[in-house]
This record gives sequence, structure tokens and C-alpha cells, in this order.
Amino acid sequence: MIHRPINHQDEPHVSRRELRHLKWLTALVPGLVVLIYESARQEALEHVLPALPTQYGNLVVWVLVLLLTYGFSAFVFRIVERLQDQALARSRDVATMRAVVDERARLSRELHDGFAQLVAYLLVRIDTVTGLVAAQRLPEAQAELERMRSATDDLYQDVRESITELRTEVVQRGLPSTLREYVEEYEDRHGVAVSLHGEERAADLSPLAAYQVLRIVQEALANVRKHAAARQASITFESPGPRRLQLVIGDDGIGFDPAAGSSPGPKTFGLASMRERAESLGGSLDIESGSGDGTRVIVELPLGEVANARGRTALASAAG
Repeated sequence: MIHRPINHQDEPHVSRRELRHLKWLTALVPGLVVLIYESARQEALEHVLPALPTQYGNLVVWVLVLLLTYGFSAFVFRIVERLQDQALARSRDVATMRAVVDERARLSRELHDGFAQLVAYLLVRIDTVTGLVAAQRLPEAQAELERMRSATDDLYQDVRESITELRTEVVQRGLPSTLREYVEEYEDRHGVAVSLHGEERAADLSPLAAYQVLRIVQEALANVRKHAAARQASITFESPGPRRLQLVIGDDGIGFDPAAGSSPGPKTFGLASMRERAESLGGSLDIESGSGDGTRVIVELPLGEVANARGRTALASAAG
């Protein structure tokens, strides 16, 4: 995963010297304003505006002092806004680093629960084939080699899929176009027809949320390829309510019993990973499936303040 450095050159900067000046100004200006007001009021009433009633003279002086106070307040608020911008930039850095760390943790678990287990299986089967050949049990050795070839093909597909996932440029290209391209590649590579509907509804997701949604889709389609024996699948984006986005990934495969999927394994780990991604965005993930009835992965996400607060950062880690 390639990380682009975060550029702070265009961010506003408040120096310590400016902060010291602001401290002294906030201490001195109120007293100075009172002094100016009293002096100006006395001067205006006695010399400049002697013919005006006292209340009009006070009003003129009050307007002049109000303008001075407004100028000072505008200056203070500019400093405060710059401080807020700096705090927001730091919070974006923290959110980005947290997303990078979480993604690395997920990737390490995927490697352990997927690739590492399959490689360990192949090593064991190699020993088995060696023993069969030594015992001159060639037909059995040939059958074992065919099973190893099938497992190796699965490993090869998983590696290619992982490389494709890591190279996805969802931040630069946007989620809808990235999904369309990924679906086309998936169909060509695995021979499973995938229909995509309503993807434009996800165009306004934050970069971090778009990346997580894409990874959920990729994981769900990987499960379709590995376990479902499906001929077709579908990806549908809907709006079930105000500021809500629903993603449904379904297939016409053999299905499974979600209640019986509590034992650890690559498949259940994939479901847990998808649920973890959805919950990291303030959403939820449910599974609907049954033997022979296919599977539906249903993800619901907020599009309002919850999603923005958790995903208000341009993802600095996009696979390149």
C-alpha cells in the first residue's frame, strides 16, 4: 500500500508571536476602548457637537467606538479560525493514520487466515505426495496432485484479487466509476455475471467511506467466487431513508446458514471483516441466506454527520 505524504504547505499557520500579540491585545483593548469612548464622548459633546442634544452626541461616539470594537473582533476571529483550521488538519492526520493502521491490521489477518493457511495445506500435501510416490502408489499421488493444483489455482486467484484491490484508485476516480470497472474485470476473470444498480447514490461518500464500501463489495464478491457456486450476482445501492445509504450484494448461489457460521475460518473471517468496516463508518451489516436460497449482504450507512465525522479525510493511503 502506497502512502502519499500529507501536504501542509497550504494550511494556515499561527505563530507563537501572533498568539502573544493576541493575548496582549485582548488584555489592553477593552480598557483602551473605554478610555477612547470617554475621551471621545467628552470631546464630541463639549467641542465638536456642542449644538446637538446629549443623547445624539453619545450615539455618534457610540457608533465610532462600535466600529473600532468590530474591527478588533474581526481580527480576533480570524486568528481563532486559523487555529481551528490547524486543529482540524491535525485531526485529519490522526484519522488518516488510524485508517492506515486499521487497514494494515485487516490485511495482516487476511494474509494469515487466507494465504498462510492455504500455503500450509500445500506443504502438508507435498509431503503426502512424496510418501505416495515413494510407495509406488502413483494413481493416488496423481489424484493428490490434482487436488493440489486446484488449491494452487485458488491461491493464484486470491493473490490476483488482492493485488487488484490494493491497486484500486477509488480516491482519485470516485466510487461509481471504480465499481463499474471492478465489476467488468470480475466478470471477465471469474465468469460470474454481476449487475450494478444505483451506484451514483454513493458518489457523495467521503473518500474514506468510499474506500471501505469498495472493500466490502470486493470481499463479498470474493465470497461469491469461493463459496457460492453462483451464476450471477448483483450490487444495488438504495436510499431507505433521509441521509441513509443501503448497499445490497446478492447472489443466486447455494447459500449457507448464517447461524452456523460461528466457527472460525476464512469465510467467517471475511464476514467479520465486512461487518467491522461497516461499523467503522457508523453503519451496520446483516446477512440473509439459506441453503439453496443464495445470499444477501445488506449494509446500511449514514450519510450525515456520523459518517462525515468518521470519514472527513482524504484517504492518504490509496493503493497505487
